[in-house]
Amino acid sequence: MRLPRKRQPASEDGDTIARNTLSALAVQLTTATFTAGLTLYMVRALGPTGYGVFALAVGMGSLLILPSDFGISQSTARFVAEHRGDRRAITSLVNEAFKLKFGIAFVVCAGLFVTAGPIASAYDNPQLVWPLRGIAIALFGQSLMLLFAGTFIALRRVSVNLRVVFSESAMEVTASLGLILLGGGAAGAAFGRATGYIFGALVAVFLAARILGRPILSIRGESSGQIRALAGYAGALVIVDGAFTLFKQVDVVLIGLILGSTAVGLFEAPMRFVTFLHYPGFAVANGVAPRVASGQAGSSEVGTFGATLRYLVIFQAALIAPIVVWAEPIVDLLLGKGYEESADVLRALAPFVFLQGIAPLVSLAVNYLGEARRRIPIAIATVLINLGIDLVLIPRIGIVGGAIGTDVAYALYVPAHLWICNRLLGLELRPVGLAFARSMIAAGGMAAVLVAVGTESLSPVDWILGLVAGTAAFAVILLLTREVTWAELLALREAIGQRFRRPDTRG
Repeated sequence: MRLPRKRQPASEDGDTIARNTLSALAVQLTTATFTAGLTLYMVRALGPTGYGVFALAVGMGSLLILPSDFGISQSTARFVAEHRGDRRAITSLVNEAFKLKFGIAFVVCAGLFVTAGPIASAYDNPQLVWPLRGIAIALFGQSLMLLFAGTFIALRRVSVNLRVVFSESAMEVTASLGLILLGGGAAGAAFGRATGYIFGALVAVFLAARILGRPILSIRGESSGQIRALAGYAGALVIVDGAFTLFKQVDVVLIGLILGSTAVGLFEAPMRFVTFLHYPGFAVANGVAPRVASGQAGSSEVGTFGATLRYLVIFQAALIAPIVVWAEPIVDLLLGKGYEESADVLRALAPFVFLQGIAPLVSLAVNYLGEARRRIPIAIATVLINLGIDLVLIPRIGIVGGAIGTDVAYALYVPAHLWICNRLLGLELRPVGLAFARSMIAAGGMAAVLVAVGTESLSPVDWILGLVAGTAAFAVILLLTREVTWAELLALREAIGQRFRRPDTRG
């Protein structure tokens, strides 16, 4: 269902594509920096068993992000974007969404808090009770943050999210470190996470009230008359998001049931680190995907989308060689002793690392085109494939089976969304296919350089030499295959420079 679009004057049209993209990247880098530092500390301070309990609690809580959100955040963002310029309509819409979200999230999170004991008994792990209760509180704050994060993106004010995320991350790290040092263990880590998300939610509410006015918090706010449209589109999104949430957590849940919490820690530690590698792709998607909503086949917006997709393919391909060749030294450097088995998981996740950087652009584009219903069969098939492979391989080959299931499922998920973009936008796929083939050749050349430097214990000089020489080999092969030309590099640099030198006045 589409609502009439409200045109916003250029002077109030939010930030430019470049600034929104950079702000989104800054948000991801802020999260990555704080999370990476905290994770490095926790995996050592808690050990594989303690960290496994914490990761299992986080995984269980992540399964409830969907029902606590119920598709409201993304649906609200879509309709806010369509009504930019109509402040009264946006305020009323956000007010209704906030009241709806608050009630649903409270019920879901209270349910997890109360049932933490029975869940821990089902896993035969009494140490899981209080970590689950801490995660229940964290989930409530996280759910509210999602609503306002989507609203700020729809208003093209991604820079506001940076303040929210920085506040949440700084508070979470401070509280978690303090509680763990006081002997709180996995429960301390969970309640540190809860402190951060509740604080972040309060900051988000405060900033939203400053931008849109206090009526967004009114209990008796004026009805926008859009609640049915909001709920209707949320219905499709909740199915897609539910399937994707299950996809992300099914490995952790099954490994915990079949192999135990220690195995969860060995699997989840490398998985959390490779998740950071999709941040550039996600940032670019936040800047480009909303503009495709009004694009027609052959338009400049579609051309920009295709070029961005090609560059993402090249960038993600450059990550494959280090993941495969240097899996052992990376795990040793980041995780330390006791996580040797995680190297095999990291190596097996290489296809997922490549695909996850492309996924945000193609999936968000489909959402902004108002075609989320087309994603439903893809999302369900992705979950079923991952589940089926996990059930077959995890009992036989251990935690690596979870990584293989993730790879195969994502090999369906991303191309299927790309096909939808092709059908809706007339996207030319041949350049993308050529970029993939040539980038894989370049990745092979980079891998050969890294193998020559070493594959096990690396000195600081080895790390620097391998990364510099490997990246140079990757770039040279791209130039030799003419996937990238000097003229193209100069044109790209000029285009980026123009973005910063002049304001974007497009609506």
